[in-house]
Amino acid sequence: MSETESPVLYSFRRCPYAMRARLGLLSSGQQFELREVVLRDKPAEMVVASPKATVPVLVLSDGTVIDESFDVMKWALGKNDPEGLLDYSDEKLDLMFELVEQSDGPFKSALDRYKYPNRYEDVSRNQQRELGAEFIRQLDALLDGQDHLFGARFSFADAAILPFVRQFAHVDRDWFWEEDWKNVIWWLEVFLESDRFKAIMHKYPQWQSGEAGIAFGA
Repeated sequence: MSETESPVLYSFRRCPYAMRARLGLLSSGQQFELREVVLRDKPAEMVVASPKATVPVLVLSDGTVIDESFDVMKWALGKNDPEGLLDYSDEKLDLMFELVEQSDGPFKSALDRYKYPNRYEDVSRNQQRELGAEFIRQLDALLDGQDHLFGARFSFADAAILPFVRQFAHVDRDWFWEEDWKNVIWWLEVFLESDRFKAIMHKYPQWQSGEAGIAFGA
């Protein structure tokens, strides 16, 4: 890639990590080339760029590869952050990143075991659901009296965590929407109806080697 070419993002529409990366790039206002992949048929170019072969994979114009969604978001918003997703005090940013770590650690572990209990040995699906619910209740308390996790506006934490809350909610929609976490339900529903969510969730065909990707962003 030449220095003038847009970054390339290998992505999978429904993966929450890839959704998070797309949210960060979209908010940054930068144009990038989106290459939609099918996980059972991963393109060789993506595997060469990142041998761990999981989405997202962002390849910059100078050949640098960023293959962790958290790092993709930080890179994109570090370049340009017109919405101020990272425009918070150092103290708040520390709290924000700690919350994302909880989401990526204990909550994601519980989510995986709740959604796919047959993939793990000696797992109680209900117990894992309750472990995940503890994190949802924590978010509900944070959202009490405010529209987003850290105040009145959409933040890095909202973008990083909402895709995983969406996945948790959709495992058993009837149960989730009947629980007493009205703040989280409202927060999630507003996100699902937002232009930003619709923009990152448009369906694109599988990218094929030799084809141009989708011009995405500004």
